[in-house]
Amino acid sequence: MPITATDPVYLASLSPKDKKWDERRAEADGFKHLYRGTDFDSYSARIGNCSELLVFAFQVADTGECALKLQAAKFCRVRQCPVCQWRRSLMWRAKAFKVLPKVIEQYPKSRFIFLTLTVKNCQLSELKQTLSWMNKAWTLLTKRKEWPSQGWIKAVEVTRSGDDLAHPHFHCLLMVRPSYFTTGYLSQKRWAEVWQDCLKVDYTPVVHIQTIKPPKGTLEGQEGAAMLTALCETLKYSVKPGDVLQEDSRGMSNQEWLVELTRQLHKTRAVATGGVLKEYLKLLEEEPEDLIHVDESSVNEVDIDSPRVAFGWREKVKRYKLSESC
Repeated sequence: MPITATDPVYLASLSPKDKKWDERRAEADGFKHLYRGTDFDSYSARIGNCSELLVFAFQVADTGECALKLQAAKFCRVRQCPVCQWRRSLMWRAKAFKVLPKVIEQYPKSRFIFLTLTVKNCQLSELKQTLSWMNKAWTLLTKRKEWPSQGWIKAVEVTRSGDDLAHPHFHCLLMVRPSYFTTGYLSQKRWAEVWQDCLKVDYTPVVHIQTIKPPKGTLEGQEGAAMLTALCETLKYSVKPGDVLQEDSRGMSNQEWLVELTRQLHKTRAVATGGVLKEYLKLLEEEPEDLIHVDESSVNEVDIDSPRVAFGWREKVKRYKLSESC
């Protein structure tokens, strides 16, 4: 039945869980304006057309509650686009979380640890070179006799410092044998020493290591929550939109920083997998074809006869407004 209302109907009002669409699309507008008139002016136009119209279907969950589920949208696939980054990370997480029960079934006694590896901040103009160096150090790390991982996921994140330097670091989810905690265990101090040796630097890099509670053949309960948290931290944004859309830049303008960042990240890999997990998660290294159906397991399939509603982006009010019922 068509939806009618005297006052405008906004997506976030009708479906609070979809409020993030407003937030991400507003950030995308900021990127659109920053790219305009630069060497990446074509990105401005592409981002401007990204997710302008969202088509949802009504569906009934197992709880009996009615929810909206995205059915159609066009995405620009610009790497730095906040909307596409968000959808891409959701797709990576959904794929990984779907596969992990199979991994746990085959390797029921294996454990997982979350590892963050950093280096000193670098000039933004040296980011690509720094990432190449870090990846070579990572390769050396995985070949060390002390390397404990049976399989791993590694994702790159780049943050912006207060003085406009780039801070590249790796978020890694490692699967290790259960014996790791009794034989061959590496303390945080030792991880830092080994990483320093692989980097061949004269300073001790900051390293963070966190053990994830062992799953009991399932991803439910506290163990599942810990695993999901680690996955979300690993497969999050490679670049935080807030780092680009700062209110007061103390050096480079936001536009200069974004343009140079885009140059530096061109043809670099955001996510990599290895070991036994590569067989299961190799799709994470590829650009997801589908950025629409990122959470297929949360609710029932959409009935083909379910009503459709469309929401169009309104930049002035920074909200998705009901455009039509389908």
